[in-house]
Amino acid sequence: MVLGTSGAGRATDVEGRSEGLHIVLNGQLERIARLPREQCEAIAKYGARTTWPAGFAVYERRMAANGVFIVLRGQIVLRNFVGSSRSFVPWVATSGETFGSEGLQDKACYSSSARAEEESETLHLSSARFSALLREQPAIALSLIRQLVAERTALLDKLGQHATLTVEQRLIVALLRIGESRGCTAAETGGGGAAGPIFVPRRLLGELVGATRESISLVLGRLAAEGLIERDGNGLVIADIGRLEERLHAPAHGAGVRLGDASAPNGNGAHASSGIMPVASASIRRSR
Repeated sequence: MVLGTSGAGRATDVEGRSEGLHIVLNGQLERIARLPREQCEAIAKYGARTTWPAGFAVYERRMAANGVFIVLRGQIVLRNFVGSSRSFVPWVATSGETFGSEGLQDKACYSSSARAEEESETLHLSSARFSALLREQPAIALSLIRQLVAERTALLDKLGQHATLTVEQRLIVALLRIGESRGCTAAETGGGGAAGPIFVPRRLLGELVGATRESISLVLGRLAAEGLIERDGNGLVIADIGRLEERLHAPAHGAGVRLGDASAPNGNGAHASSGIMPVASASIRRSR
C-alpha cells in the first residue's frame, strides 16, 4: 500500500482512506486503513444509523447475525466470556472500523458480544443492502471489503502478540491503541505528552491484554513509577504517550522474541531453554 500524509501525522493511502495505529510483533508501528467519513456517508445511503448509550448491548454472542456494522463515532467493545467471572476482549472497534461481519455469511451467528464502551453511533448494513452496494457502488464496496481484510490481518497479528510478546509489551500495545483511538498519537503531540488526559478503564485494559490481575498490576506499577501513566480510581490516565511509544521501541521491549529449538539438547544433554515446552506424544484410543 502506498502511503502519503494527511493532517497531523495521520497517514492516508492512495484512495484517501485514513490510517489507524497498528502494532506488529517486532514492536514497529504500522498503519491499517480506516474508512474515512466521506465513504461512510456514501455507505449510509444503504444502511441504518443507530446511536447507542454507553454500556448498551448492540448484540449478544450466538445471536443470529446479519450484515456488518461500521462505527461512525465512539467505541464498540467485542467481548467473549470465559466462565461466569472472566472475559476477554479480542477487538475494540473505533471510528471508521467495522464489527459484526460474521453476518455476511449464510446462517451465521455472532461469535462475540458487542457493547458500546461510550456513547457511540453505528451504521448497520444488512446482507441484502451489502449486495446492493456491491452492484451499484463497486468502488465503495471494494473499500469496505479491504477494510474487513485489514482488520482480519490485525486480529491475526494480535493472536501472534499473545504468543510472543511479554505482558508489558502487550499492555503498552493496548494503551497505544486506546490512545490512538482517542485521537492522540506521539506524532500528533510532537513526541511528547498527550494533548489531553486519556482515561483507560482498568477492566477493559485487563481484558485486552489477557493476563492475570497480578501481572498487570506489576507492569502498571512500573509504568506509573516512570511517569508514563497515572492511576485514577478504577482506571488510569496515559500521562506521556510519546515516551510510552519509545518504551515499546526500546531494544529490551521492541526487538521481538527469539524462539529456539526446544528439541535441541544443550551441553548438559537437556533441552535448551527457549520458552518452548516440548510436546509429549499421546496415543488416541478410538471408542467403540
